[in-house]
This record gives sequence, C-alpha cells and structure tokens, in this order.
Amino acid sequence: MKLNEQQQKFVHTWGTLGTNWGINKTMAQLHALLMISEKPMSTEQMMDTLQISRGNTNMNVRALVEWGLASKEMISGDRKDFYSAKKDIWVVARQIAKQRRKRELEPVIAALVELKGGTEVNRENEELLNRVNDIEDFALKVDKMLEKFEKSDENWFYKVLLKLV
Repeated sequence: MKLNEQQQKFVHTWGTLGTNWGINKTMAQLHALLMISEKPMSTEQMMDTLQISRGNTNMNVRALVEWGLASKEMISGDRKDFYSAKKDIWVVARQIAKQRRKRELEPVIAALVELKGGTEVNRENEELLNRVNDIEDFALKVDKMLEKFEKSDENWFYKVLLKLV
C-alpha cells in the first residue's frame, strides 16, 4: 500500500500519540495503518508500507490483537494471515481504557491492598497507612469510573461529559 502525504501524516501522528496511551510508536503506527486501510493487510504489506522488519511487525501486530485493537482475518484462497483494525473510535477508546486499567491500575490496587495487609497498625505507621488508604480510595474510584466507561455506550458518556461542562 502506498500512502499519500495525508495518510503518512496520520500514521506518524497516531504513532506519536500512541506513546501517550501506553503503546510503542511502531504498534500505534501499525494500528493507524490498519485503521485507514480499506481491506485487511498481510504482514508483508504492513512491513513494506512502513519499512519495518518482519519481527517488529509480527510482535506489534500480536500486541494489537492482544489489546483487542486488531483481529486476524482469513482470506479465501490465501494462506497468509491478514489483519484488520477496529475502526470505531469509541470501541478503540474503550479498549485502550480497558487495557490501561488492567496493566496499570489493577496492579496498583493489588499492591496497596498487600501493603496495608502487611503493615502493622501503630503510631509509627499511622501516616503511611493514611496515605495508602487515600491512594487506594482514589484508585478504587478511578477503577470504578473506568469500569463504567468500558461498559458504557457513546450517549451515556456524552451526557456525563456535558453535565461536567
């Protein structure tokens, strides 16, 4: 696939933005490429278009599938694996939130619970336990909000957002 200038800008920009939501630049660029492709793409097509190695392409496409941002497709009469991306930005945003929650927030909550369980309640640890409780309370609220976002539809989200504005 030959990208025109605007497509190249989109792929480059999405690659840069992806690093802000927890994935590497190449993974985000592959995601962008699949989002703007009209048809599923093979590994070779992605490699050629972005000028990246087979190993880098395979590793990052597997990660996109793991994140729920892309899926493997079979094309009749072709033995190659083809991939397509989720194109609905609402679905993409919820998948990213789900993965960030799983990879970042849930381990923090588990670590805080473990820390509280192993900390003796006494005067010396009072300030520590207060901070841990505050952080845990905040993390649980964020977790609950993200869980609602993951399960929500677009209309619910916009209604809540408009109330805040």
